[in-house]
Amino acid sequence: MGTFDVAVVGLGAFGSAAAWQAARKGAKVVAFEQYEFGHVRGASHDTSRIVRTAYDAPQYVSLAKAAYKDWAELEKDAGVKLLTVTGGIVVLANERGWTSGVKLTDYTASLDANNVPYELLDAQQVKQRWPQIYLRDDTSAVYTADTGMAHAAKTVAAMQFVARARGAILKENTPVTEVVPTLQGVIVKTPNGDFQARKVILAADAWINKLLFPLGAHIPLQVMQEQVTYFKPENPSSFDPGQFPVWIRVVDGKTFYGFPTFGEPTIKAAQDLSNNLMTPDDRSYVPSPKLLNDLTSFMKDFISKDHNLETLRTVTCQYAITPDRQFILSALDKYPNVLVALGAGHGFKFAPVVGRVMAELAIDGKTTEDLSRFGVPQSPIQSNL
Repeated sequence: MGTFDVAVVGLGAFGSAAAWQAARKGAKVVAFEQYEFGHVRGASHDTSRIVRTAYDAPQYVSLAKAAYKDWAELEKDAGVKLLTVTGGIVVLANERGWTSGVKLTDYTASLDANNVPYELLDAQQVKQRWPQIYLRDDTSAVYTADTGMAHAAKTVAAMQFVARARGAILKENTPVTEVVPTLQGVIVKTPNGDFQARKVILAADAWINKLLFPLGAHIPLQVMQEQVTYFKPENPSSFDPGQFPVWIRVVDGKTFYGFPTFGEPTIKAAQDLSNNLMTPDDRSYVPSPKLLNDLTSFMKDFISKDHNLETLRTVTCQYAITPDRQFILSALDKYPNVLVALGAGHGFKFAPVVGRVMAELAIDGKTTEDLSRFGVPQSPIQSNL
């Protein structure tokens, strides 16, 4: 059906970014999405996603710094604004309240190692700056001014648009049934015919092991259904960008996160990593009442009593969690023409730079970014896909 420099399997955030960045480098690109463009079965639909450099591991801070440059290139290429910078806080227990888990110093050390400016705020300083938030005195926050939001569905559509504009062929409703390595590269098999490519980038998220199994590879994934909820405040303007930050709150071993208003008079919040386990085939798309109750209870404590919240709607998505929740951005050891890109449920903010590094690996054989911590984990093959 055709010969290409790069084939991409999966057109969520990572795959769409890889198709755009590879086409931007002048490669002949074909890319496949098993469902329709803009579908809701994965993790790249709906609205806001957090963009930030504030991480508790230096390798992610470094990659996030690079991502901002690629976001700017994407906005320039597409001619649309995709990022809204609001500033943001990560709230954790301070020395008086800390018992175990992630420390404030994990964040500050990672930011310091990458020369990213930040502020340390105690609970009273947070409440003075954002009176909508209530914190206990045994908590503190790391504030980074570069934190903000990206519109998920708009970003993916923009990346697909600019990929096509640069010559990439994108095919929806075209599942890839097998990837076959050859001496010349790979053959990508679909119900609509076979495609020859020099390299293939697998960005198939929760479905990736179906393609890896025939290659003798397996990545142990935990697949779960996540959910986000939209709340309407009595006074939405108090939660507009500029009045309210993007926030992350770690409490009692759980992580919650949320956003200011974004395109409508609501705020969005969620619990991260709910462990609501289910495979793509048995996913219900029905929100969990328990998770909703846990979130609304948290929000009643986190948002000041002066601001009543009305629960409006809950939207589900899907996480595919890798070991230790590390990214996988690497070629297979046995088949160097087969590249894997997995984001472990926290990758959207990195999509433009991940697309670039995967395109660099596929076309140049090396990348300008440090991916030493993002290799394919060694795992015995398993047949329970």
